[in-house]
This record gives sequence, structure tokens and C-alpha cells, in this order.
Amino acid sequence: MHTSRLLRLSSLALLIGTATQASAYELYADDDTHLNANLEAAFGLFHSRENYATSGSKNAGSSSWREGYVKYGISFDQGLAGSGTGYGAFNLLSSGTWGDGDAAGFTDGSERTTKIEDAYLGWRSGNLFEALGEDGVDLSFGRQNVRVGDGFLINGDALNLGNGLADGEYDRGGAYWLAARKAFDQTAVLRLGGNQGLRGDLMWLKSDNRAQAKPEMLVGTLEHVSDAGTLGLTVIDIRDIDKQYASPAQLGRDGMKTYSVRGQGNAGVKDLFLSGEYAWQDRKSGGKEDAWYLEAGWTFSDVAWSPSVNYRYSRFSEGYDPLFFGFSRGYGTWFQGEVAANYSGPFNSNTQVHHVAVKVSPLENLSIGALWFDFNTLDRSLGNFDGRELDFYAEWAVSDNLIVMPVVGLYQPDRQANQGGTQLGNDNRNLYSQLVFVTQF
Repeated sequence: MHTSRLLRLSSLALLIGTATQASAYELYADDDTHLNANLEAAFGLFHSRENYATSGSKNAGSSSWREGYVKYGISFDQGLAGSGTGYGAFNLLSSGTWGDGDAAGFTDGSERTTKIEDAYLGWRSGNLFEALGEDGVDLSFGRQNVRVGDGFLINGDALNLGNGLADGEYDRGGAYWLAARKAFDQTAVLRLGGNQGLRGDLMWLKSDNRAQAKPEMLVGTLEHVSDAGTLGLTVIDIRDIDKQYASPAQLGRDGMKTYSVRGQGNAGVKDLFLSGEYAWQDRKSGGKEDAWYLEAGWTFSDVAWSPSVNYRYSRFSEGYDPLFFGFSRGYGTWFQGEVAANYSGPFNSNTQVHHVAVKVSPLENLSIGALWFDFNTLDRSLGNFDGRELDFYAEWAVSDNLIVMPVVGLYQPDRQANQGGTQLGNDNRNLYSQLVFVTQF
């Protein structure tokens, strides 16, 4: 089991990551106190005409399955008489997979789990430290979701395997594509600085995810934020892993340090989008790996439907560990190709990828897009993941409480499983489809 083959963060994060809090049902409110009830639910229908050898538990043929979760609980904030604001949340999450299980075999359709998802407390400084801006100090601890930068390295602990691998040893409740569970088990997070100028984060994160080998990490960031964009530095020091659950590739995480430099913004040009990051890894046991990308896009804001076009080139070295990457800006970040990123590979390691994205918004509540990916394996002795994928998707906000997201994908591998690839039985073009419903109150 290679960790880069097992990483999937929900494509719902951007759409509902903060919507739940914003649309929570208000139980009590006054000038200083707010108590809310939160409910978030998602359900997806999935079909893949081809299966993949990624987990070793699937046979040639097709798979049809369903995934769902419900997250429910309370959140609060409490003014502290001019000494900032306390806040916190407690949420349970119930998830499951039904049917054949996913096309890579990480789930088998038997998963049903209810566990605590969020349990954290925090404090924001308000205007106590004027030099740092409003809420320039934000301290929190407990079980919570954490994102760093563009999600290229860390965007939650969202790998949700089921019973299809190692007799369920890594089962986290299924819902593999939806990736319902995103929170790190233990955290201590200090954020310093406001919305402009210099700011930074210091974090201690501990995962309880066996499929990630339960790493303990120290994370530091330093950013400069301006109207033209954000420039940032990140350092990740993995202090410990649970070797009992580590794959051979994950054993290299023990003592591994990851560094990155990144930038994102419009450079002061309204319709321009620029983004890039370079990350390098230094393992205690020796060996250095790196990954990087450059992306540019343009939105034709004065044209009907405001079409946008983006191009990105990314490259991940042969032994690069993609860590906890996740969905951050929309489809394709950082799960490149719905089939390739979830089931067949590559998985942001040992590959270079050309990517073109086109998106239009014919209605205020409807966006339609197309994504093209060209995958080229660097070292084919480690497996041949060459292929191309074309995905079509829509994001339809039916109401304030319901989002519908259909996707159709065409994936063409260069090799089948017995020729070094992963598609079982043939190298035909795979037709993949999914329909996801999300609601929050």
C-alpha cells in the first residue's frame, strides 16, 4: 500500500467548508453569545465501467456504489467582556458505503460508522493586540480540520478507507470519495496576524488515521498577504509515525521534513490568476524528493457567462510523498482527474501532469466546467500511469440548502494492469459518472 495511492479529499470542501457554520440553525443569540445547531449531509451515486488493481481487492469489470454521510452537532462563540471571543464545536459524523464499493477496492460496500468528528475550543483576541489587527491572535486546540496554503501539502486528514483493504484494518467508515472525516485527531494551533501584511501559523497536529501511519507533525507557516496576492513559506516536521500501520513508503516519513515556497494572486490585474508552489523533502534515512507546479488563468469577466481558462503544469518526483493534500479551489486541486486521482493513479507522485480547465457560469447559481489532464510517468519501472482524462462537471446551487454536482469522466490509460498499469482486464477508455447531493442547515 503506497500512501500516494490512497489520498482523497472531498470535492465538497470548497463548496460547504464554511457554509455549514454560516447557515447553522440559531438556537440562542444575544450581543455576546451565539449557540448554533449544525447539520451537513451528502449522498453520492457512483459508477465506473472499469475497475483498478490499486488495492488488490478488485476483479476486472465494473463497479456501482453509493456513499453518504451526516454530520451533526453544535457550535458556539462567546464574547469575553472585551477580552476577545471564545468559540468551539462538537459534531458527530455517521458515514457509510453501499453496493460494490469503489472502483479501486478501498471500500466494499459494508462500511457503517458513527464517530466524533469535531471537538475543539478556541480563543480569538478581538482588538486586544492592535498591531496584529482584529483577531490577530487565534489559539485553538482539540479535534479539528486544518488547511495550509493552497492544500498542496495539508488540507485536513481526509483519507477515508473502508473494509476493502487489509481485512478492514484501515477502515475509517467508508465514504471514500466524499471523504467525510477531515479532522485531525489532536491539534494545537496558534495563528498570528490579520488579513493583510505579515502573518503566520504554528501548529502541532496528530493524526489517528491508520492509513496515514498516524503521524505527529509540527507545522510552521509565514505569509505576506496583500491585495495583489499571498507569498508564503511552510515547514512540516514529522516527529513520529506508528510503524505498525506504515507501508514501506510511509516508513520514510519518520523524521522527514518538508519545506515549501508558494505564491497565489492576481498581481494587481483583475482577471488574472497566478499560482505556484515548490516543495522539497528531506528524509532522515536519506534521499531528497520534490514537487512543484505553475498555473496561470484568465477570467473573461466582461463576456457573457464569465468564462475562465486555466493551464497548469505540475511535476512530482519518483519518491515524493504527497502527505495530506486536498481539494482547495475546485475540481482538479489537488485531485487531478476524477478517475486518475481516486482509483487508477497517478496520485501526485512519480508523474508530471499537463492540465487545462475551462469553466462558465450561465446562471448565478450554476457553473459548468471541463477538465483535461495528460499524465506522464517519470519512472515506469515503478508502474506505468500514463494516460489522459477528460471530465465534465456542473455545480448547481438549487437552493440555500441544496447543492447538486454531476460529473462524467472519460479516462484512457496507456497500459492495463498486466502491462504495468492499473486498469483490470483491458486498456479501454473508461466511462465514469457520479452524482452528488449536498445539504446543510
